[in-house]
Amino acid sequence: MSHELKVPLYRLAHSRSGDKGNRSNISVTAWHAALWPLLVEQLTPEAVAAHFAHRHPQGVQRYLLPRLWAMNLVLDEVLDGGVNGALNLDAHGKALSYWLLDMELAVPPALQPLLLPEPM
Repeated sequence: MSHELKVPLYRLAHSRSGDKGNRSNISVTAWHAALWPLLVEQLTPEAVAAHFAHRHPQGVQRYLLPRLWAMNLVLDEVLDGGVNGALNLDAHGKALSYWLLDMELAVPPALQPLLLPEPM
């Protein structure tokens, strides 16, 4: 009997991010149309805020782009004051998409053949 498989987001989607001031903007695009509903269901603003709890986001907004199988996530107050105000260069918004791609999602058996293979 097959069960849901917990996998990192990068096996379902790719991502890009950037920053403006103390705000990070992260786009997520599904690798396949059939994976899009699962992203909408599990990649909620609340789940993203919990995943970034160590960065203490003041808010997470999500904008859905279903025709592109994509979403845009905007995280407020997560960059230690912003690029020009932060002492920690690793806090730049461009690096945060990698942290998001590590977030685990539960994938039902029917969608598992669509996942990217695990890296060797």
